Amino acid sequence: MFESPDEIEHLQRLLDESFSVAGPHMAEIITTERRLSAEDMCARLQGMRLLSVATTTSDGRPLVGPVDGYFLHGSFFFSAGRESVKMRHLAMRPHISALHLPSEKLSIAVHGTAELFDVHSSAGDELRQAMLDHYLPTAGPDFETWLDDTDSLGARVAAEKMFTFYMDDSGT
Repeated sequence: MFESPDEIEHLQRLLDESFSVAGPHMAEIITTERRLSAEDMCARLQGMRLLSVATTTSDGRPLVGPVDGYFLHGSFFFSAGRESVKMRHLAMRPHISALHLPSEKLSIAVHGTAELFDVHSSAGDELRQAMLDHYLPTAGPDFETWLDDTDSLGARVAAEKMFTFYMDDSGT
């Protein structure tokens, strides 16, 4: 895990505050027993985790697409080409929602703003290393060359709300 005790404490406050304002329908489904603690969530989000990321067009239409997400220091990070539709949207309208939904038994949703940075700057060092850790074993050294040659932006989702759902095999 990349999270310090202070980051886990901050994340737990965010989770608790988010659930305190959840609507009645969500509160019926995501009961206390079906919520992950910040520490449990961090443990489950090691390595690359696919995210569905939603941005908006200039006329307010939502667009959603997949990204390789990495959970570092209590926040989701991802990257994409500087001129990609996703990054152009976020540069103009930084509001973002992201969802990790690997199965009907686990869901982590985050809503907030995207903080963009150059992947090749020092701000991108940890994201770059996380990508290398994931892809070098399967793609080989060509992945690092490709990554170094890309014109990419990274994004950190600065969470304003975050919700977790976890249901084990017993249904709780």
